[in-house]
Amino acid sequence: MARMVQKFGGTSVGSVERIQNVANRVAQTVAAGNQVIVVVSAMGHTTDELIDLARQITPEPQAREMDMLLTTGEQISIALLAMALQQKGISAYSFTGWQAGIVTEPVHSKARIMDIDPRRLIDTVASGSVAIVAGFQGWTIDREITTLGRGGSDTTAVALAAAVQADVCEIYTDVDGVYSTDPRIVPFARKIQEISYDEMLELAHLGAAVLHPRAVEYAKQYHVPLMVRSSFSQVEGTYVKEVAQMEKGLVVRGIAYDTNVAKVGLVGVPNRVENLKIVFQSLAKESINVDIIVQSIVQNDVGDISFTITKDDRKRTMEILEQLKDQIGAQAYVFEEDLAKVSIVGAGMISNPGVAADMFQALIDHNIQIKMVSTSEIKVSCVIESGLAKQAMQILHTAFALDAVQQHEEAAVV
Repeated sequence: MARMVQKFGGTSVGSVERIQNVANRVAQTVAAGNQVIVVVSAMGHTTDELIDLARQITPEPQAREMDMLLTTGEQISIALLAMALQQKGISAYSFTGWQAGIVTEPVHSKARIMDIDPRRLIDTVASGSVAIVAGFQGWTIDREITTLGRGGSDTTAVALAAAVQADVCEIYTDVDGVYSTDPRIVPFARKIQEISYDEMLELAHLGAAVLHPRAVEYAKQYHVPLMVRSSFSQVEGTYVKEVAQMEKGLVVRGIAYDTNVAKVGLVGVPNRVENLKIVFQSLAKESINVDIIVQSIVQNDVGDISFTITKDDRKRTMEILEQLKDQIGAQAYVFEEDLAKVSIVGAGMISNPGVAADMFQALIDHNIQIKMVSTSEIKVSCVIESGLAKQAMQILHTAFALDAVQQHEEAAVV
């Protein structure tokens, strides 16, 4: 007997028919003798519809009331799934995030999980029932309802798996695993059988949408084995674990891209460490994440500072820099959008020098200008024009021998 957490996203529970399909999968897992905790998202586009309703009332709804509103979406899903299982003769109970013992920090719309009391869930599954938990939500020690932000249901599932000491956490989605890149852009993308936490975390941070970074962080921290698989087929998915078996000859495991990128430039800044501290400390206080940072000294100990942020943070960043411009002695600040970040990821880079050079050469050979570069032990990221991102992904996928041979052969037959 194994204890399992299964998470189903909004697409997987997007209709009554799909909820019945999820119920069938859960029933199969129970029939195999397993204890099962299920985490579900809101049905289909329910969250977007609730946001739209709020904005019809007010253009700037209060964060507390938005959390109160948005958490109702998952409550619909858990109740309907419980009913579907009960109809099949399987004992099942639905739980909101707070009923499941999930305690978060006191931040609305993007709270982090601080603690979980899993006793109620453990008692439920130990008695032979299925526990169905609403993803994306929790409450504070002051009993204020909160939401976890983007990827919240993934995070809920992995955190619960750690809390109940589950043998595996299965993430069901609309794709049948983790691919070397987005197969909608690169038709010859290959499914990865195994990938390490570190590689998956890099890919998730860099734009791969199959798993949220916070969920992978939890899995790595608490050693929770993950399986990413499709809700709509029985195909074996991708295992995410501590150390993954390397495919022979592959230094790069995956390619990610992100078009939510803006470049900020501070022009003519006196070269003082205090100026860097003032700028980035001020941005951090407003929860603005800065990615790539480049400082260049032009002349007379005065230079430029460039860094990247998300497009979503542009307005607030402009306000902050306007306030800081005179304090740090900057001549001006500029923004550049229509950018994308294309990244290669692979644990094999650690022991294989020259990977970055190969990436640069592949892009240069196709006249793709590189505006900024960021590296770590297992990734290299290049900022380029957004209109060239898809072409760059295809070029790099082929350059690093990631194209699926079988798919090439099938295409040739056609």
